[in-house]
Amino acid sequence: MTQITARDCMVTEVYTLTPSTDVIDAVRFLLEHDISGAPVVDRHDRYLGVFSEKCSMHVMLDAAYEQLPVRDVRAFMDTEAQTISPETQLLSIAQVFLLTPYRRLPVVEDGRLIGLVTRGDVMSCWMDLIDQFPSESPETTLLYFSSLFASEEAPLA
Repeated sequence: MTQITARDCMVTEVYTLTPSTDVIDAVRFLLEHDISGAPVVDRHDRYLGVFSEKCSMHVMLDAAYEQLPVRDVRAFMDTEAQTISPETQLLSIAQVFLLTPYRRLPVVEDGRLIGLVTRGDVMSCWMDLIDQFPSESPETTLLYFSSLFASEEAPLA
């Protein structure tokens, strides 16, 4: 039985924004760093939400049709975005990515952001796991992978 968790796959150096960041600066930040979103944290690294490309579209439309009374990220960030714990298992993370539009999942422990797992991180973790146990032939690689996990580890659909 293999226990690969978010802690094994997450990155810990995460681009973040603060709730008081100007939304125009936040959009530029996403573009400059070629990322689709960033967690929003307070000065104590407490997770508050995510500011994403989708949030940026809200800013653009609100600016086009209304006067923006507030220009802080806090007014546009997604506070309902899903997070995971560092102990969330690899297959559960993969299922979240399969069933939701999320591209990244903040890893939160005791209310604090400790890392981030992206779809690419899950794929890399999967390939690392497969490479640890090389198969005799390509045809048996996926079959062997299924034997690494107990059926009770399978996430619920």
